Amino acid sequence: MDLRQEIEALESEIRRLLGEVDSLEALDRLRVDFLGRKGKITLLTKRLGSLAKEERPEAGKAINRLKTWAAEALEEKMRAVKAAVRARKLQQERVDVTLPGRRVPAGREHPITLVSREITDIFTGMGFDIAEGPEVELDYYNFEALNIPKDHPARDMQDTFYVSDNVVLRTHTSPVQVRTMEKQRPPVRIITLGAVYRCDSDVTHTPMFHQVEGLLVDENITMGDLKGVLTRFVHLMFGRDIGVRFRPSFFPFTEPSAEVDIQCVICKGKGCRVCAQTGWLEILGCGMVDPAVYGFVDYDPEIYSGFAWGLGVERVAMLKYGINDLRSFFENDMRFLAQF
Repeated sequence: MDLRQEIEALESEIRRLLGEVDSLEALDRLRVDFLGRKGKITLLTKRLGSLAKEERPEAGKAINRLKTWAAEALEEKMRAVKAAVRARKLQQERVDVTLPGRRVPAGREHPITLVSREITDIFTGMGFDIAEGPEVELDYYNFEALNIPKDHPARDMQDTFYVSDNVVLRTHTSPVQVRTMEKQRPPVRIITLGAVYRCDSDVTHTPMFHQVEGLLVDENITMGDLKGVLTRFVHLMFGRDIGVRFRPSFFPFTEPSAEVDIQCVICKGKGCRVCAQTGWLEILGCGMVDPAVYGFVDYDPEIYSGFAWGLGVERVAMLKYGINDLRSFFENDMRFLAQF
């Protein structure tokens, strides 16, 4: 078979094989078989040297035409195969857009958010304003200006995170009361809500939790005013049928001081495991502002008097919703959060 016949035979073979391939892998093998370094068309080119001198130009042109045609045919076939592969893939992955989609679960407000809002609404409804302050606080505002000097034993009551010798993560929201009194003359009626930090973690304590504290300073404010405001709060939060009692206590920045107990919301005062069979649950601390605190804010204790209180938001939420583990508020378990 002469060279011209071999060229015609190769062209016929390529046409036949191109009609049979249906994958990119098979097409690539076909390209290597004919156009690769050891391909059939490449081997024809190497045979030009064995031809007579006058035959080489015409044979070379015929081989180049075959090579160019083969490359273009392979490229055209590759585009067709890619289009067919894409069409099969689209058909396999076809989505019926008329089918109902997966329902996205609705977000829920956290119980701490719900209780915080309810507490805030109650006190702002009584005429209190909302005040804010920094969570990274100076020792002066967190302790000293609240009548808790550096050697005061009450500092041991609060396991404090110290940033430096004079900077702490606030252990309560009371520093906001001092900062407010520094800037504002009486009457002062504020509540402050926010995160506080203490080195403690168990079923009833977490290193970070939330407090709401309140302050009212004006002329002729008495313990009776304090009892009236807090009793009103308890009844609005837990219901008018809940009993309230005030027990004497101690806080460095109030005198006299008291703990406020409410009738157990579980057993309604009959006695149960939650209230240790007493029928009562502690809910907050309060008292009349100690005159020593007024010295730090230049208030005249002979003219002004006032009261302050503080409560843990998590504590109120646990009582309101019957939750027995404080850590549940911070674990972000959707099964827990979905209940609210």
